[in-house]
Amino acid sequence: MDWYFTVFELIDFRSFSNLWFWIMLAVFWSTASHFVMGIPYDMVTRINRGGARAEEAERDLEDLARINSNRLIYIGETAGFWLVGFGFFVLSALFSMGFFYNLEICQALFLLLTPMSIVVLLSLRWARMIQGKTGPELRKMLRRHRISIQVIGMVSIFVTSIWGMHINMTAGVL
Repeated sequence: MDWYFTVFELIDFRSFSNLWFWIMLAVFWSTASHFVMGIPYDMVTRINRGGARAEEAERDLEDLARINSNRLIYIGETAGFWLVGFGFFVLSALFSMGFFYNLEICQALFLLLTPMSIVVLLSLRWARMIQGKTGPELRKMLRRHRISIQVIGMVSIFVTSIWGMHINMTAGVL
């Protein structure tokens, strides 16, 4: 019996006091802000720096933007209603189980997935706006979209950390 108690005391399985949750949150948002609509943002910075291969990188960026924006628009047009319905079902189930039944894992998942669903809808909107854009105009739009993702991420991390501190302080594990 002491062995189980020691293991469970050492490894905390609650979400907001678990280091892995916070590492996952940081990786989640850094990945979301690096891959803007599936396009690695270092391509934009490489083009802005110039150099010998800037023209090739510009063509690659335009091709990736065209491919990914067409893919997002196609998914939105063919399965958009089903994805939105399923997404709202999952988010409302997580909200209900997390905040009405006090399941901490559901609260954590809700605080992770809600802002990311906003980012997905925003990416669909930007995919429609980016279609047909090239050159500096495309890079400017991708930069704006990245900034909007980063703002959503900062607000999400702030709200999640405030809620996590509240949960950890009221749980009495400290």
